[in-house]
Order: sequence, then structure tokens, then C-alpha cells
Amino acid sequence: MARLSPEEIEALFTRTDGSYGFARWGRPIAPIVFGVQEETLAMVKGAVEAVVTLAGHQMAETDPELGSNLMVFFFREWDELLDVPDLGRMIPGLEPLVARLRNADATQYRAFRFDDQGGIQACFVFLRMNEAMAQIPAEGLVLAQAVQAILVWGDHAFSETSPLAVLPETGATVLRPEIAGVIAAGYDRMMPVAANDASHALRLFARLQGPEGS
Repeated sequence: MARLSPEEIEALFTRTDGSYGFARWGRPIAPIVFGVQEETLAMVKGAVEAVVTLAGHQMAETDPELGSNLMVFFFREWDELLDVPDLGRMIPGLEPLVARLRNADATQYRAFRFDDQGGIQACFVFLRMNEAMAQIPAEGLVLAQAVQAILVWGDHAFSETSPLAVLPETGATVLRPEIAGVIAAGYDRMMPVAANDASHALRLFARLQGPEGS
């Protein structure tokens, strides 16, 4: 398996302003998907379940506070979000956010909410299915979104290198093993649910050197 250096791990959780920020879910994940047909719904939930299992985390049918805490929206135009009931209450500043994403011609966006310990409380995933996005194989698209929702990554973590790889023998899309290792290490029960110090990356690196990372 390819090994990431401490510096490469740190870069995965470094924000645009240079600060370090890591967070994982502090509660079981209860997903819901809007705007897709039944077969895509099953694919999204299957991808989330696969990544959650890898992390050693838990799924749930419902969240006691929110009902669902991982909400995935598929749509064609950003303005459609303004018509979603109660979304503006869950995401403050929704109107200017939609305007900014529309003007940037963005195709995806994730918004997180956090609990008192800094762990992920909820995640909202928005996917604008323009022509380019529609060309991406659904299996890879939903797996990539599950990976990016399981942790709070840095702003440019996967801007140059996808977290996924295609197996040449079968053509199947899989999670790159080094990224899978980082996710599993991040959910180690001895690790904090959130961290803002780059020394956290060294602790992740140390866990990747053990039997589970080999």
C-alpha cells in the first residue's frame, strides 16, 4: 500500500488560510437523499454504509435531533435549493450562499454543523447535476461524496488527486487504500473527534504504521 508522509496527511486537513482542522462524526449517521430515483438512492446509501463500516463508525435509521443528519441533494440549478422547506433554517445565509455558488458555476458544495465537542453533527451535500457531472459514473460520484462527508477535510484535499482509483483488472471504482487508512485512523477510539493542531497529523501517521496500516 502507498504510504502517506506526515506532511501529506497534514495537507489533507489544511484549510486555505493555512490552519489545520480535523473533525469526524460524533454520532451515528442517518442519511437521506433528495432528487434521485430509487436505484440511485440505494447506491448512495450503500456507498455511505461502506465508508462508515471502513471507519468503524455506526449508521442509524434516524437522528434523535434532526431525523436525518446526512442530507444529500441532487438538482439541476442552485436556485432550486431556495424552495426546499426549512433548508434556510438549517443553513444560515442560504440565499447569499446560493448566489455565490451560482455565480461561481459550482457543481458541488458541503456544509457541516458541529456539536459542542467539535464533532460533526450534520452534513449537507449539494450536487448540481450539469452535463459534466452527469457524465461521471454514478458509482464513483456517490463514493467520492461519502468519503468527503465522513470527515472534514482541507479545502483542497482532493482538488488534484481523487480519493478514488479504478482497478485496471475489473474497472471497479474503489477508495484509494492510503485514504482509507487515514479515515480508519481518524476514527480510532483513542483519537479526538476534532483537532485544530497539526500535531494531530503525526498521530494519524503513527497509526498508519501499525498492522492496520500495512
